[in-house]
Amino acid sequence: MQRDQAGPEVPDLVPVFDLDGTLLDSDVALVNPFLALGVLRQDVTFGHTLEDECRRLGINLAAYLDRYDDTAAQPFAGVTDLVVRLKRWAVCSNKHPRSGRAELARLDWTPDVALFADAFGGPKRLGPVLEALGVGGEQILFVGDTGHDRRCAAAVRCPFVLAAWNPRAEAAAGDLIATTPADVLGHMRRSR
Repeated sequence: MQRDQAGPEVPDLVPVFDLDGTLLDSDVALVNPFLALGVLRQDVTFGHTLEDECRRLGINLAAYLDRYDDTAAQPFAGVTDLVVRLKRWAVCSNKHPRSGRAELARLDWTPDVALFADAFGGPKRLGPVLEALGVGGEQILFVGDTGHDRRCAAAVRCPFVLAAWNPRAEAAAGDLIATTPADVLGHMRRSR
C-alpha cells in the first residue's frame, strides 16, 4: 500500500497478466505443435484463441494439444521474482485451459484467479476476471504483449502495461511501459 502524506492508505492496483508472451516466453512452445502437424512457421500467428488458430490453419485442436509440451515454455527473466512478491494477482489468457493450468502448476504459481479460453465464450475478456476478483476496472491494471491485450484493458477502462521485456511487443500511444517485470510494481501504485 501507498500512504498519501495527507490522507489514508491507497491500495495498490491488482495486476492481471496475459500468460503467453507476457509471463511465459512461449513462442517456440506454441509453434512447435503446428510445425509437427505440417504448418509452416510463417503461417502461425499470435494473440488469438488456440481454437481459432487451429481452425484457421486447418489443424485438429486435439492433435495440437497432444503435441503441446507444457514443460517447454519458461518464464521470462525476472517474472518469477515478480510473481512471488505479489499479494494478489490474476491471469487472463486465450490459452487452452489444459496447458495453461498445467503450466501454472508446474511453476507453482497460484494467482487468485486464472481464467483461460474456456471462460470467455470467444477471445479473452477482462470482465469475467474482474467479477471473479470482485473488483472494478479502476482497481486493476492489465499486463500484456499484444494489441488484443491493449483492447481488453480499454474495454474495462484499466491501465494497460506493455510487457516490453518480450522483444515481439510493440508499444502504442497510451501504453505504460515495463521494460522488466519488476517495473510492473511501480505501475501498480495508484496515483491520487
